[in-house]
Amino acid sequence: MDALIDLHSAQPFWIWLAIGVLLLAVEAAFSTEWLLWPAVAAGVTAVVAAFAPLGFWGETVLFAVLTLAATLLSRRLIQRVNPGDSPDINARDGRLVGQRAQVVQAFVDGRGRVFVSGAEWVAEIDGAAPLAGESVVVESIDGPKLKVRPA
Repeated sequence: MDALIDLHSAQPFWIWLAIGVLLLAVEAAFSTEWLLWPAVAAGVTAVVAAFAPLGFWGETVLFAVLTLAATLLSRRLIQRVNPGDSPDINARDGRLVGQRAQVVQAFVDGRGRVFVSGAEWVAEIDGAAPLAGESVVVESIDGPKLKVRPA
């Protein structure tokens, strides 16, 4: 522990840089989206500590303030760039609603198979059963099944 205190006294830059790199490595490994801004704050604290030694407590306060400010500002930016009402880019199923699908297996008793967005899906339809090759429109998703209607 004494060696760490001596290193901080002589070169606080390296301690904060190591903390930032460690936080960034954990963020890259686990993609938590919570450790990116503390990693950036540690990097900024390292640069400030290299040019203006603030002491351990001053650097710790600077790190905490920068982490808090960066996290809050990033949340506002993310909400502005990606509002909650827009579809999630990773929710492929939700994006299927409203798309045209092609019937690959004729519907029997309201059940068949359709091809949409690069994959085949089990589908259900009410009313007239379309033949293979015809188009339908996805109305909703119920687990692994699509609810479709004639196009």
